[in-house]
Amino acid sequence: MSTPASAAAAPAAAPKSSGSAYTPNPKKRSGALLGVLAWIIGLLFVLPVVWMVWISFHSENDAATNPPKFDAPFSTEGYKNFFDSNPWPSLANSLTASVVSTLIVLLLALPAAYALSIRPVKKWSDVLFFFLSTKFMPVVAALLPIYLFAQKVNLLDNIWLLILLYTSMNLPIAIWMLRSFLAEVPTEMLEAAQVDGAGLVRTLREVIAPVVMPGIASAALICFIFSWNEMLFARVLTGTVAETAPVFLTGFVTSQGLFLAKVCAASIVVSLPVLAAGFAAQDKLVQGLSMGAVR
Repeated sequence: MSTPASAAAAPAAAPKSSGSAYTPNPKKRSGALLGVLAWIIGLLFVLPVVWMVWISFHSENDAATNPPKFDAPFSTEGYKNFFDSNPWPSLANSLTASVVSTLIVLLLALPAAYALSIRPVKKWSDVLFFFLSTKFMPVVAALLPIYLFAQKVNLLDNIWLLILLYTSMNLPIAIWMLRSFLAEVPTEMLEAAQVDGAGLVRTLREVIAPVVMPGIASAALICFIFSWNEMLFARVLTGTVAETAPVFLTGFVTSQGLFLAKVCAASIVVSLPVLAAGFAAQDKLVQGLSMGAVR
């Protein structure tokens, strides 16, 4: 008796796998690399500030050593020298010029941004380009005409001259920023305000301003920082009466003696108002920049 031959071969057994190899995700790898790069860039910005704070708490002899002495004793000599030199008039002048000019800029920029975004005037793009063109000329090119004008009208060493200059310098920036914020305001809110009989001033104050408050805060902070840090006009156009904090800070740099610790201490103190304003408006600043950037 013949045995039937198997017509079909038995299926081959699948090879046993020792475990599937892990394939890294290119997106995760690129995200990790970008995160490391961001940390490196952040440290490059922070380390000089940390170094300046560390130097400010040392004596002049220890601060001037090369290489620096990391085990040098701490000292408040630089801060004592700074406050003994009576910096309060200069700090008050900087605060006055920065705050007053920022308030004037906001009062002028909000209606202008309203006219260029919500109720656009004719050839509004040309108006925006004109505002932008005022920043094309280098500041030093206008220094001599402004000095001669201030000398002619007896405004040299006058804080109101700086307020006028800072207002004119920051107004185009504020208008551009607020225009992008006002473009996000829903038109239904404005139509409802018109139905209720609200005028332009009331609409700006009670309807638009609360909605774009983050944008107003971010524009105000940037204008305040620019005004506080400005030194060229203040150095040339002021003397002893309207001297600002950056000009006062340059007086510590002398050709004789050591001044590194004292300059670092003075820089820390002068930077505190800007840091305080930034921390106070941090949430509003982030919201404002996000609102103005995302359409």
